[in-house]
Amino acid sequence: MTMRTNYFLLLAMLLGVIPMSYTHANDSIPKSVILYTPYTKISVSPGASIDYSIDLINNTDQLTNANLSVSGLSSSWKHEMKSGGWSLSQLSVLPKEKKTFNLKVEVPLKVNKGNYHFVVYAGNAKLPLDVVVAQKGTYQTEFTTDQPNMQGNSKSTFTFSATLKNQTADQQLYALMANAPRGWNVVFKPNYKQATSAQVEANSTQNVSIDITPPANVEAGSYKIPVRAATGTTSAELELEVVVTGSYQMELTTPRGLLSTDVTAGDVKKIELEVRNTGSSLLKDIQLSANKPADWEVTFEPSKVDALKAGETSTVMATLKASKKALPGDYVTTIMAKTPEVNADAQFRIAVKTPMIWGWVGVLIIIATIGVVYYLFRKYGRR
Repeated sequence: MTMRTNYFLLLAMLLGVIPMSYTHANDSIPKSVILYTPYTKISVSPGASIDYSIDLINNTDQLTNANLSVSGLSSSWKHEMKSGGWSLSQLSVLPKEKKTFNLKVEVPLKVNKGNYHFVVYAGNAKLPLDVVVAQKGTYQTEFTTDQPNMQGNSKSTFTFSATLKNQTADQQLYALMANAPRGWNVVFKPNYKQATSAQVEANSTQNVSIDITPPANVEAGSYKIPVRAATGTTSAELELEVVVTGSYQMELTTPRGLLSTDVTAGDVKKIELEVRNTGSSLLKDIQLSANKPADWEVTFEPSKVDALKAGETSTVMATLKASKKALPGDYVTTIMAKTPEVNADAQFRIAVKTPMIWGWVGVLIIIATIGVVYYLFRKYGRR
């Protein structure tokens, strides 16, 4: 527009030929319409999602209908403008009012460290913005947990809560693996369902529960359990630690599990016993004793077990001597193994038999009785 044209326009306005509100077609958005956000320069990490809240302020006496756009972002930086739940490309604001809309910007994972500048436009109004990427982006996977170690006894199941993060631009199917000692059981539960793999969307995370069960006879101590999530192009490893505290358990039995025998009154019977450490801690000073019938004797060889490691078995020979006065029948003898931490016992049913000599005496008495009856029958039977 030339100076002469401007002069005639001004004169026409003063004479009332053209309204004072007239503006040139190229100035469709008054310059007193502005864009505002307090966060014009921020620092983020690669893969971050930035959500700007931006005000479109109309300081004029006219209705403003502004076209919205963003300039200066590369195609790898995804962005979207929304308000009231709707995606926007244009926004209308009444005179002397403002409208707020949101600009969401996705910082790519594969990005260099540096300052990135772009501009938001609403018609002729513009809002310059800067994003500082604090570090170079990586194309990788993260496998993390807030609690990498747990403690419990050998009968416990240790459950870890981990997070698998796919920091790549593609969906990934991860194989879940564990390098556990022999006898240990490791179960993965992506989204709390047992599985051996997990599918994670690009730049997304998934919860993975990991259940670790130690072997039955594991010794007390600290154990490292490396777990891994891997694809053909990316992987991540997480080291978990399980601390097994000592458990005290003991079993007293025989090699065949038989808890009954027989003995002749006054005689001796040897019973082979097995003392088993079924816990995870060392057992020391195992004392052996017996609760026996009156006038019976029970001795042990050895008389005690000095030490027994977890999972081991010690053989003890018990010598039982029945009372000479024991009557035929069943008797119960309880044999006990004790330590300061744990006790075990076994009840034996002992069947007592009479000595062989009394059997022969019985036979002789029967024969003598038959002889006497026969003699009496011969002598007095004819009368």
